[in-house]
Amino acid sequence: MRTHTGEKPYKCQLCHKTFAQSGHLKSHMTTHTGEKPYKCQICQKSFARSSNLKKHMRLHSGERPFKCELCQKSYTECGKLKTHMRTHTGDKPYKCQLCHKSFTQGSILKIHTRTHTGEKPYKCHLCHNTFARSGDLKSHMTAHTGEKPHKCQLCQKSFALGVYLKRHMRTHIGDKPYTCQLCQKSFTNCDALKRHRRIHTGEKPYICVVCNKGFTYIGTLRVHRRSHATENQSTGTHSRDKPYKCQLCHKTFAQSGHLKSHMTTHTGEKPHTCQLCQKSFTHGHNLNTHMRTHTGEKPYKCQLCHKTFAQSGYLKIHMTTHTGEKPYKCQLCQKSFADGGSMKRHMRTHTGEKPYTCQLCRKSFANCGGLKLHRMIHTGEKPYICVVCNKGFALTGDLRRHKRTHATEKCNKPSAKSSSSAKRIQLQRGIHPKDLEVEGESVANISQDAKPFLEKSFGCGLCGEMFVTETEFLEHCYGHRLSPPDDLFIALC
Repeated sequence: MRTHTGEKPYKCQLCHKTFAQSGHLKSHMTTHTGEKPYKCQICQKSFARSSNLKKHMRLHSGERPFKCELCQKSYTECGKLKTHMRTHTGDKPYKCQLCHKSFTQGSILKIHTRTHTGEKPYKCHLCHNTFARSGDLKSHMTAHTGEKPHKCQLCQKSFALGVYLKRHMRTHIGDKPYTCQLCQKSFTNCDALKRHRRIHTGEKPYICVVCNKGFTYIGTLRVHRRSHATENQSTGTHSRDKPYKCQLCHKTFAQSGHLKSHMTTHTGEKPHTCQLCQKSFTHGHNLNTHMRTHTGEKPYKCQLCHKTFAQSGYLKIHMTTHTGEKPYKCQLCQKSFADGGSMKRHMRTHTGEKPYTCQLCRKSFANCGGLKLHRMIHTGEKPYICVVCNKGFALTGDLRRHKRTHATEKCNKPSAKSSSSAKRIQLQRGIHPKDLEVEGESVANISQDAKPFLEKSFGCGLCGEMFVTETEFLEHCYGHRLSPPDDLFIALC
């Protein structure tokens, strides 16, 4: 009857909380005494209640008796199933009284409320930093201990928390369990899905305190804030906007992670190694991209010509070949470029800057591709091998010219490697330029638009830029962060 009357005659003498049953009061008292009389015989973990021990035992037995009838996912506890069902129903019964945001769980609402109150009850006893969630404190403690007990058995990478390892494993198996219900795009973690949803909802939760402009991502807001700076770099604005400074080259960064990433350029550390070819990388995402060279995966597809690419950046650059858009303009010579990287490299032709220096002979280069080609002089590396005689070459062009020595037939008519951004051209040996044919037409008859191809023989299939020499072309390709395949340029044979 007490369930109807609401009567709770059993009162805790310490905190004055009341209960309907004496057993509930008895269980409650263990929260004050710290007594945990129920012990797991397998791992020796103790519990205040027998029901908690019973739930715990399912971790050892693997039993998951509570199953979702909609997606067949199973759980060890009834409460977890009940919470899971809300992902199907969309039910969010817990509502914040301050901002009216709703949540699926009461515990999440409790944590959310701290964003309004500023409460941070979890304190680090080493540095006295405080946190709103116990998980954040636990994660923070690893910064002091350096402990990373959770290790990936596939790539040997270690993580401070089990949840980080769980997320990481999805990069190996390709699991993307979080799907957008509007466009069906999938993600490896719920945070990425949450950020993606803002594209559909138009939500811009990050507000600039200066002009009240809203932004979808906090990173975009951070960049925007710098536009309000009234002081120039020499008076300290740069340091304030980018408080993390490299002690070796004095370059500054907006985030500590960016500084940490930058430091690898000084140390040369490359902790991420490909298990197939042993090539190492500074960042994990670079390794993930590299793996596509082995798997052949090209997940980014052009909707106009259906050409596929291994990286989203390549697709973005490729799209400019359809639109003709070149939004990046040099203020000195008014030349326009399809992507910011190309313009940045172009500016070095005006400034004379050569930031890439060979550590062996101190020769400098305007781009990393030029340095990479130069290093082969010192290392003797010849990565391009002739399949006929196994002779090695430093440049693909050298290999291509060498292959002609194995040819048994002469060319009877013009032919050439094709490019998506250039006309087909072939210049046979011994033929005067006036007799050159472009797709069956003599030079005299071709249009003025086609004639520049006679001087600039190498064309990039991504951005359409043309080059006179193969070295210039190769350096340009490395600027796109790719090795030039045969279908990206034209060869004059």
